[in-house]
Amino acid sequence: MKNLIVMNKSSVLVFLLVGLFVLCECEDEDQFLPVSPMVKKEQEALYSAIQGFVGNSWNGSDLYPDPCGWTPIQGVYCDLLDGYWHVTVLNIGLVFDNSLQCSPNAKFTHHLFELIHLRSLSFFHCFSSPRDNPIRIPSSNWERLSNSLESLEFRSNGGLIGTIPVSISYLKKLRSLVLLENGLTGDLPIELGNLVNLKQLVLAGNKFTGQIPPSLGGLTELLIMDLSRNNLTGTLMLTFGCNLTSLLKLDLSNNKLEGKIPEGIGRLKNATLLDLGRNKFSGGLIQSFQQLVSLKEMMISNNPLGGDLMGVEWGKLQNLEILDLSNMGLTGLVPESMAGMKKLRYLGLNDNSLTGNLSPKLASLPCLSALYINDNNLTGKLEFAEGFYKKMGRKFRAWNNSNLCYQPEMILSSSSSSHGLNGVKLC
Repeated sequence: MKNLIVMNKSSVLVFLLVGLFVLCECEDEDQFLPVSPMVKKEQEALYSAIQGFVGNSWNGSDLYPDPCGWTPIQGVYCDLLDGYWHVTVLNIGLVFDNSLQCSPNAKFTHHLFELIHLRSLSFFHCFSSPRDNPIRIPSSNWERLSNSLESLEFRSNGGLIGTIPVSISYLKKLRSLVLLENGLTGDLPIELGNLVNLKQLVLAGNKFTGQIPPSLGGLTELLIMDLSRNNLTGTLMLTFGCNLTSLLKLDLSNNKLEGKIPEGIGRLKNATLLDLGRNKFSGGLIQSFQQLVSLKEMMISNNPLGGDLMGVEWGKLQNLEILDLSNMGLTGLVPESMAGMKKLRYLGLNDNSLTGNLSPKLASLPCLSALYINDNNLTGKLEFAEGFYKKMGRKFRAWNNSNLCYQPEMILSSSSSSHGLNGVKLC
């Protein structure tokens, strides 16, 4: 990509971001060195497309004299192909102070789809008002970019409304589709499953409804799937996860998904993050959770899941650092095997109906810095050493367990150290 031209009396240095350096002798101090031309039709299409977003008052002077050379504007980048410069990256919106800023009346024009060498296209905070200027993603012409576009992003566009057009599925080379925090609605198209080269699918923070299409379970190249913070409903197919073995992050939180968590989730052996929190899942914890050996963060909280903790061999999750199982309707004992998760930093078991004694081995976890067991039915004596309470401070909570007590010698002078024992009676 060419992005910088520096001139002096004796030479002009053209610096190409891809690593190409050209040094040429020039006689005139102010002479501009054209390295290679840009097709005039493409340049006109670029200017017209940008004008649609930034307003008719924009005359292209920010990209003068060469949109692929030195300009004061961030967001337009080019590559040299077949002896000509072509626009391959277009970023619209205030990513940087000197980025192309959208006007209140920003709109798409057909000129955008004449930039057939685009590899990356993004819009950040460009369409901001759903009331004054509601904009939809174009429903046609995406096939014109099918041989080039690898990344398509719409971030923080509150005025971007409507559904995901089916024609986006024509983008066969797409590796990243990010539709984050917009005003999009409707069902997720089944045709998204045709984007077989996707590495990243982020549809979070919209108003999508309906079920998660089974076709998404066939995107075998996916590394990140984030469908959180929508209004998705229904159940996950039983085999969901079986073909997503490359997945590193799965976030389905803050939806209205229901039914049993599929055993196929256990096939995500490379996943480091699993967030199913704030849904309506039921049917208890699945045994295949113990197969998630790479997992660092697991959040299943705020689901009416029910069941107990005994069906999972927690000690197999040796990389787990964050485990949030709060407010899930869990019953039964807290298994001693939880003390086998040696990297655990956060354990949330609060707001359940857990019973029985708490193993003192939990206090020996070397990395543990937050333990929440409040609002359960735990009984017996807390047998944690005084040093544990000092270390945890306010990040240990045990109140609202009516039959739980602590030993008198654990009364501490430091109010911050004894905070977690508030509401716990003396034995």
